[in-house]
Amino acid sequence: MKKVFVFLADGFEDVEALIPVDVWRRGGLDVTTVSIMGDYMVESAHGVRMMADTLIEEADVSDADLLFLPGGMPGASNLYNNQRVCEAVKTQAEKGKNVAAICAAPAVVLGQLGILKGKHATCYPGFEHLLEGATYTGELVSVDGNITTGEGPAAAFPFAYDLLSHLVSPQVADQIAEGMRFKHLMA
Repeated sequence: MKKVFVFLADGFEDVEALIPVDVWRRGGLDVTTVSIMGDYMVESAHGVRMMADTLIEEADVSDADLLFLPGGMPGASNLYNNQRVCEAVKTQAEKGKNVAAICAAPAVVLGQLGILKGKHATCYPGFEHLLEGATYTGELVSVDGNITTGEGPAAAFPFAYDLLSHLVSPQVADQIAEGMRFKHLMA
């Protein structure tokens, strides 16, 4: 079973974190939510309190198949200001392993870490200037090698299905999308 770690910081965007977690767990991925706040309880940008599965101090992400950074503000800034998150993401990317970020996180974290240099990427409009060295696509979802970026809250479902397709199979992603009535929505 492929392992996914979702880094959560106070100020994360609710749907950008929870829709992917839901989709990926339905698709059979081993998803672990990781609080970087020194407490299992993390608060979203909209005041929703969520208990993470583990703390960053306890998480071993060395065998991760995917590291995922939800957006939201100040969530993305809190992720960028955490040395453990930055080191884990840089190491994962340097190894050519999967890294994904959505909304402000592609720019605020991946862009400022230099991970997007020479890549195509998307992010929430207004953050493009932080996509250092990247070509901004403006797409809902952009995939360039081992890096997947999403534009914002409306991209959460297609973003999650795209990554599920890559990590498990297009058939499983299609089945989950159909079962969640996403395909019906897009018809």
